[in-house]
Amino acid sequence: MKLLIIGTGSMAGQHAANYKAIAGVEIVAAVETNADRLATFSGEHKIANRFADLDAAIAWGQFDAAANVTPDAVHHPTTMKLIAAGKHVFCEKPLATDYPRAREMADAAEKRGIVNMVNLTYRASPAVHKARELALSGALGVVRHFESSYLQSWLVGKQWGDWRTEERWLWRLSTAHGSNGVVGDIGIHIIDFATFAAGSDIASLSARVKTFHTAPGDQIGQYKLDANDSFVITAELQNGALGTIQATRFATGNANELRVSIFGDKGAVMVHTDGKVSSLKICAGADIDTSTWRDVPCPPVPTTYQRFAAAVASGKNGDPSFRRAADIQRVLDLLLEASERDTGAVKVG
Repeated sequence: MKLLIIGTGSMAGQHAANYKAIAGVEIVAAVETNADRLATFSGEHKIANRFADLDAAIAWGQFDAAANVTPDAVHHPTTMKLIAAGKHVFCEKPLATDYPRAREMADAAEKRGIVNMVNLTYRASPAVHKARELALSGALGVVRHFESSYLQSWLVGKQWGDWRTEERWLWRLSTAHGSNGVVGDIGIHIIDFATFAAGSDIASLSARVKTFHTAPGDQIGQYKLDANDSFVITAELQNGALGTIQATRFATGNANELRVSIFGDKGAVMVHTDGKVSSLKICAGADIDTSTWRDVPCPPVPTTYQRFAAAVASGKNGDPSFRRAADIQRVLDLLLEASERDTGAVKVG
């Protein structure tokens, strides 16, 4: 697979490193509007072909697929151009900034017959795949309840740098700079993580979203700090289970922690990952009476990067697809709508 990388921000480095480690994948070109960033990135990763805009790269055309690592608001126009050119696309999350655009991207990719996937990186957790297997197999019985959270604390600590002085963080706090806040940034991850583990999607939800005061005048330089910082969803899944999904950047002491617990009438599982190491515990059978939890071994699973490369090689689309990301974007849009209306549950289906 000959790969083009669009956008050379910090996440692009992750794409480059992961794809270079996959046999049969060659990064042949990069696209970036900032000349200095393009030169630095291409030099670091030894990319010979460099383009200041996507149109020029498409006109050149010597690539099979593209990794779209542009800012959120740019995903839609750039991906639509790639689809029209018949190129397979691996897009960063969120797929788009709203459901209509995300749906348009999924429709177009499916109609064109190209491989289309979204980088929901936490699908690389072996524990979440094992939890889903247990839930769908009936090993947990009838699933009655769930709880899930994505906890970050970079608005409290400096483990990833100082957000007050670094633009790579400040834009995430400003709607004028294309951010949908914690909803758009990590909401897609925890909704995918929780519903994938439970083996069932959201049927209805109610929600609260909040933006906290973080700086004098709620502004730093050109950045108006108005994007949301925390949300809480109460949801009913299609399988009838009730539960919660929450995410925040104010979870002091938690750098990057995803958790989901699935409770059935014959057993329960708890999943945890920090994006690097994951674990799974189960309480089932006779252990229910003593509330004993035991570790569950989980075989490794491919990364999303490996899944995309394999999908392009086989010609068969992989998961998570554009359609999956579009469906979650619909939930994110409804989350914001439910919070604004504050009128109770909103049906998803």
